Amino acid sequence: MEKDIEMLDALFLNATEGIVVVSDRGEIVMLNPKAQQLFGYTGNELLHQNIEKLIPTRFHAKHVGQREGYTKAPHSQSMGKGLDLFAITKEGVEFPVEISLSHFSTVEGNFVMCFIIDITERKQREALLKMASERLMQTSEALSKLNAELETKVQERTEELAQAFKDLAESKKEVMKALEKEKELNTLKSRFVTTASHEFRTPLGTILSSASLIARYEAPEDSEKRNKHVDRIRSAVTNLTEILNDFLSLDKLEEGIIRNNPVQFPLEPFIGKTIDELKAILKTGQSIRFDHEEEYTEIILDQQLFRNVLINLVSNAIKYSPENALIVVNSEIKAKTILISVKDQGIGIPKEDQPHLFTRFFRAQNATNIQGTGLGLNIVKKYIELMEGTIRFESEADKGTIFYIELPLTQ
Repeated sequence: MEKDIEMLDALFLNATEGIVVVSDRGEIVMLNPKAQQLFGYTGNELLHQNIEKLIPTRFHAKHVGQREGYTKAPHSQSMGKGLDLFAITKEGVEFPVEISLSHFSTVEGNFVMCFIIDITERKQREALLKMASERLMQTSEALSKLNAELETKVQERTEELAQAFKDLAESKKEVMKALEKEKELNTLKSRFVTTASHEFRTPLGTILSSASLIARYEAPEDSEKRNKHVDRIRSAVTNLTEILNDFLSLDKLEEGIIRNNPVQFPLEPFIGKTIDELKAILKTGQSIRFDHEEEYTEIILDQQLFRNVLINLVSNAIKYSPENALIVVNSEIKAKTILISVKDQGIGIPKEDQPHLFTRFFRAQNATNIQGTGLGLNIVKKYIELMEGTIRFESEADKGTIFYIELPLTQ
């Protein structure tokens, strides 16, 4: 028995938490050295003092009521869940605390045991984390603004190159001028590299190497080589835009900025127009067939979200399918839903990778040598969920993939 008492005394005296024992009248009857250290008192200064002495004055009235309520129905609990609790030192300095309560009874009466932890450092870390989060948000907003400027510059650059190739006599002069602007553009892009993804490096390298090679091909018989490098530049620019859009879309989704704004529009011409826009990135011999089961269908969906979903799935089908492949897009109406499928003849998805396909940043093992961020399908799924729809797929490695989207006809 004496050993047990000695052990309890040792635990009480050496505890890393402040421990204060209070009678049912709110009187401090015992406290350990850690509690004295927390509050700045020494010796027996706090003995027989009211517990409210350790609480800022503005909380006294409320605390008395809470204490009396606890005394009537004592139970073990953590105080202030979701709230900020404060204590006050002998010098009048307030500090945030975390408090747990327990109770026990002796022949002398009922007592409450308070376990007190100073969480000042934790609060400081939380404040720093909040500050970092706000800075990240500001950076994201800056990226959004710069993205619009980047798209404009890329469009202008493409038009300038096209004009330069029409006049071979001025070819070298125009290409050198274009290279200077390309360097300026690449300087701007490099700011994104450090904050977005290493995926930027491959397309930027392609742009620089192809642009440098273009300057060497001045003769008329070199037009095929020039066109090849122009196509490489365009493809690299498309990759950059896709990467930027993925990161910006993900950030907007996480922040809840993107909303579902459904409007009424005809289904078939909308899908047809979107597919036509993507024909520019088809590989040699590739083709897209669009089948629509109904003559004319009006639907109510968010046009931008729907368009982004179509562009992502069809561009993936193009990217992962070989040359001369056929990509089939089909749409049909079933009861009160729209069923859309996108079928490719690509590399397919290994069975072991399929459960993770919609996971953020996931890349299938057979796709690691193909440009991509691993965000596209995760974003597509979120867009479809915003429109109250579902997405699923069927796939087999080396035999292609079919994605099925089901969306409500009206919202």
